[in-house]
Amino acid sequence: MDNLLEIKNLTVEYKSISNGDTNIVRAVDDVSLNIHQGEIYALAGESGCGKSTLSKAIVKLMKPLSGEILFEGNDIYKQTIEEKKQYPSKVQMVFQNPYSSLNPKMKIKDILIEPLDINTKYSKMRKKALIKQVLEDVGLSESALDLYPHEFSGGQRQRIAIARALVLNPKLLIADEPVSALDASIQAQIINLLKGLKEERNLTILFISHDLNVIRYLADRVGIMYFGRLIEENITSSIFNFPHEEYTRTLLNSAPVLNY
Repeated sequence: MDNLLEIKNLTVEYKSISNGDTNIVRAVDDVSLNIHQGEIYALAGESGCGKSTLSKAIVKLMKPLSGEILFEGNDIYKQTIEEKKQYPSKVQMVFQNPYSSLNPKMKIKDILIEPLDINTKYSKMRKKALIKQVLEDVGLSESALDLYPHEFSGGQRQRIAIARALVLNPKLLIADEPVSALDASIQAQIINLLKGLKEERNLTILFISHDLNVIRYLADRVGIMYFGRLIEENITSSIFNFPHEEYTRTLLNSAPVLNY
């Protein structure tokens, strides 16, 4: 299976100020992993283990101290000018809180068309067709286009956030705790939506979550992070049925059993 994303010995640090003192926090510590084309790869672990920091490095919101991130075989921090322009179209991210990630002063049609305005030279007609189609793909009607984010429920807003990420037809979608702010019944809908989009679009998804029930249902492979390090990685069934690390076993034993 071809690797879409390869992370090699990645280390990411940031400064933390406490009581006037500046401390260096190593959020990601020498992590290496591969994500295959067309799979859902889940990163699991407690809050603060480095999952989100790793995702931010992939979308260039944080620069690594060392290591490499290869997308389609090319180092994303050694790209040509043209490759830098194309990268946002290939890798998109959905965040935890859909309300804070959507501009409350913009109508949905403007939120969806903005990535196309920035990254493409498509005609107005094609842009309108694309945003209508992507809304349909996430289970919303065309009538949503003239409304504002506050006029939707949390689950609908997350569908809009997913639509915005998909409008550029990316190859990799990073979903950082995309259902943790939603009610359980709505979580199931969004999880099934992501699973369907993966199949329909041959979409590769990096799914970040502390919820092992969601991961067990959704992911093809799982990586377990602990204090910035990737301590265990395997196909989902092996992680859940035959965990090797004590920390992984502790995580699994602490998770309530739910069905989606």
